[in-house]
Amino acid sequence: MTSLAISRQSVKFLKFRRARHFFCLKTTYILARRPVSELSMKTINVEYAIIGAGTSGLGAYSKISRKTDSLVMIQDGPYGTTCARVGCMPSKLLITAADYAHHLYTSEFFGVPASGRVDGRKVLERLRRERDQRFVANNLRYVNKIPAHHKLEGRARFIAPGQLRVGESVEVNAKKFILACGSRPAVSEVFEPVMARVLTSDTFFELEDLPRSIAVIGMGVIALELGQALHRLGVETTIYGRSGKINALTHPAMQREALDTLGTELDIYPSGQVVSAWEDTEGAWIEYEKSNGQRFSRVFDRILVAAGRLSNVDRLGMEHAGVDFTEVDSATVDPQTMRCSDYPIFIAGDATDHLPVWHEAFDEGRIAADNALSYPEPVPAERRPPLMVIFTDPQIAIIGQSFRQLEGREIVIGDLPFTSPRHVVWNKDQGRIQVYLDARTGVILGAELLGYQAEHLAHLLALAITHGMTAEQVLSMPVYHPSAEELLRDVLMDARGKGGKFASENITHSKIDRLA
Repeated sequence: MTSLAISRQSVKFLKFRRARHFFCLKTTYILARRPVSELSMKTINVEYAIIGAGTSGLGAYSKISRKTDSLVMIQDGPYGTTCARVGCMPSKLLITAADYAHHLYTSEFFGVPASGRVDGRKVLERLRRERDQRFVANNLRYVNKIPAHHKLEGRARFIAPGQLRVGESVEVNAKKFILACGSRPAVSEVFEPVMARVLTSDTFFELEDLPRSIAVIGMGVIALELGQALHRLGVETTIYGRSGKINALTHPAMQREALDTLGTELDIYPSGQVVSAWEDTEGAWIEYEKSNGQRFSRVFDRILVAAGRLSNVDRLGMEHAGVDFTEVDSATVDPQTMRCSDYPIFIAGDATDHLPVWHEAFDEGRIAADNALSYPEPVPAERRPPLMVIFTDPQIAIIGQSFRQLEGREIVIGDLPFTSPRHVVWNKDQGRIQVYLDARTGVILGAELLGYQAEHLAHLLALAITHGMTAEQVLSMPVYHPSAEELLRDVLMDARGKGGKFASENITHSKIDRLA
C-alpha cells in the first residue's frame, strides 16, 4: 500500500472519529436535559389495567385473569381492602367490645349485677390483632398468590388516552381500564386549625388508647356506629349532624323514631354546622351553630370527622384520559355495566357513588370485568336488591326500594313497633319496622327497619324481594315461637289487613307522606 493511500485512509478515520465524538457529545447533552425518570422509564403493554387492589379491584382481577394473561393490577399503598383494614371488620370489632361493656352496665335489669372497667389500650390492641391476623391476613394470602407480573405498586395517573404513569418510573399502555381506586374521608377546611387532633375512619383504629372525649362529625353509618361504640366504652362523646336526618332512613316516622331512640342514649345535635375550630392547651374546640341560629362551643381531646367520603377518581388525571372529567365527577356510570360513557373505562366500588358496601363493591368489580372483556358490546347485569345495615343498637336496615324511592307508586305499608315476644324477652323492644308492598299485587318492594338484630330480618326480606315474593308467599312459611322472625309475620299481616282499603282508596306515596 502506498503512503498516499495510507494517508487518505488515516484522514477518513480521523473524520469518522471526530463525527462520532460530536454525536456522542450531542447525545450526552440531549440526555442530560431529560429527566432522570424518563431515562429509566419502564414500559408495560397490556390489554387490561386495573387501578386498585381492594374489594372491587380483586373482584375484577379474578374474572379477567381467567381469560387472559395480558393485565396488570396497580395498587397505591399497602394491600388489604378498606373493609378489612379500616372499615367493616375493625368497626365491628370495636362495636362488639362496646356491647360487652354495655352488658355490664345494664345486666342488673335481669338480676345479674356486674361491675368492671374498660381498658382502652387492650380494646384497641385486641382490635388490631384480630384485624391484622385474621381479616387483613386472609386478604394478603390471596394477593400473594397473584403472579408478580400481574402486580404493580405505585400511584397511577393518566398522562394520555390509553396511557398511565405509575410512580415516576413505569408507563402502562392499556386498551381497557377498570378504576377501582376507592375513596378517602372528606374533611372540611374548617378543621384545618385542629388537624393534629382530627381522626377519620382511616386513622382512628391506629390509636394507642381511647381518648377521654371526642366530637363525632356526621350522622351517617361510620359516625353513628363509632359514636355509639365509643360512648359505651366510656368516652365522653358528642355527635354533630348537619341535615337533621339519619342518612339511611327515608320515611318521616322512621326518622323520628331513630332520632328519639338513639337520642335517649347519645348526646346528639342533629341539625346545624361546625362554624369554627381552634386548639389550645385544653384540647380542640368546636363552635357549632344549630339550625335555630344558636351557637355554642365545646372542647374535646379528639375530633372524629365522619361526614362522608370522596372518590379517588379525581386523583387519576382523568383530564388526560380523553374523558370529560365532569362526566366522571357527576358519576355518570351505567350501574348495569359500570362503563363510563362510551369510553373503554369502567369504574367500580367506592370510587362510584353507589352503595359503599362490600358485596356491592365485589359485584361491581366483576360487572366491570365482564364488560371490559366484552367491550364494545355491553353485558348488562341484573343488580341485586339494595341491602344496607347500620350496626347501631338498635340496628338500622334498608332493603329494596326505600319509601322515598317509591314516590308515585300505590303501596301498602305494614307498620309495627319492634315488640315481638322475643324482643321483649331480650329487653330490646325499641324501634319500628315498615314493609312496603305493591298495592295491586302484594309483592314486597322494600322495607325500612330500626330494631335489635334487624340484620336478620333484613336478610329474610332481601331474599323475598330478590325472588319477587308476595306477602302471602312469605306468610305461608313456618315461623317458630318465640323468635324475632315473628315480627316479620306480624308486619306482613298488618299490611295484608290494610291492602284492600288502601288499593280501593287509591292512596299514593305522596298522600302518605303528607299524613306522616
